[in-house]
Amino acid sequence: MQAIPLKTTAYRRFTLDEAVGWVKHLCAAKGCSAAVALSLAHATVAAQARGNQAVGFRHLADYLSGFSSGRIDPRAEPSISRAGAMIFKSDAQGGIAQLGVDRCFDSLCHAAHANGMATLSQCNSFTSGELGDYTLRFAQAGLIALAVANGPALVAVPGAKGKTYSTNPLSFAAPSADGIPLLFDQACSAAAFVNIAHAASTGNDIPEGWAVDQEGNGTRNALAALGGALLPFGGHRGANLMLMVEVLAAGLTGANWSLDAPDFNQGNQTPGCGLLIQLLAPDFFSAGFELRLSSQLTRLAQMGVHRPGWERQHSTVTAQNDGISVPVDLLEQLSCL
Repeated sequence: MQAIPLKTTAYRRFTLDEAVGWVKHLCAAKGCSAAVALSLAHATVAAQARGNQAVGFRHLADYLSGFSSGRIDPRAEPSISRAGAMIFKSDAQGGIAQLGVDRCFDSLCHAAHANGMATLSQCNSFTSGELGDYTLRFAQAGLIALAVANGPALVAVPGAKGKTYSTNPLSFAAPSADGIPLLFDQACSAAAFVNIAHAASTGNDIPEGWAVDQEGNGTRNALAALGGALLPFGGHRGANLMLMVEVLAAGLTGANWSLDAPDFNQGNQTPGCGLLIQLLAPDFFSAGFELRLSSQLTRLAQMGVHRPGWERQHSTVTAQNDGISVPVDLLEQLSCL
């Protein structure tokens, strides 16, 4: 992610439709097909509306730069195939990850509801963007969803010489009878790369334990962290989860291992990332799942347990009514890329 300095206190307000149109216009100026522009615009605005700004308009800079440099094919159409009744395979052809998911979404939902489960395996894409966007959409369609993704190596795990894995995020979502799916989306690193890049852009320090500098020393300086490496959460335990995600998102899909993936913000080669989404239809396993989950989440909340995803989905409702605000200097810099 590009560390764009943001210093203004001026904001521009968009309705969600206006924001989608604005992003589509920027993408079209980079030579994107209508399908690529629409898919990326919806994902970008959805992340912004949820308050996940690091993978909203801020992350758009990486896509626009990628279209210009050749790291992303702006007109790529994913190649979709099936392996049996429940497995869908997408080769993103060097394009964005979002379009492959969009192309398969309805068929995946139908297959999962008909057979109890379905899987999407995707390779050869740019980085996945907001992983929770995918799982939330499937949960809103009544399915339990687990998604994992990889990217270029950014993380140094205990005992390793150099960076070995990406932040290797995972996301989980499940439908609930109260209409607010359970949702979490997190990196297996101590912090997502986009959060460190944002700290660098605003001149803020980062907490201890998030990263090391290029000499391998712990650092709170976000710019030094961008030149060094991120750290996994939980030491070896976090590293184990990273390896699991790597096996599923790269090994199983045929995507580049993180060690072999070209940089996603430099050069002219696609990082060739992988994405795996596993879907389960709850009714095939036990009756009344959504009611049971809603009741359990209520009970946990009464005990003080945080409900992941609740705030972000309420932010979307607010954005649907009131629109979203984006820093004017960010909009100006995106327009100049």
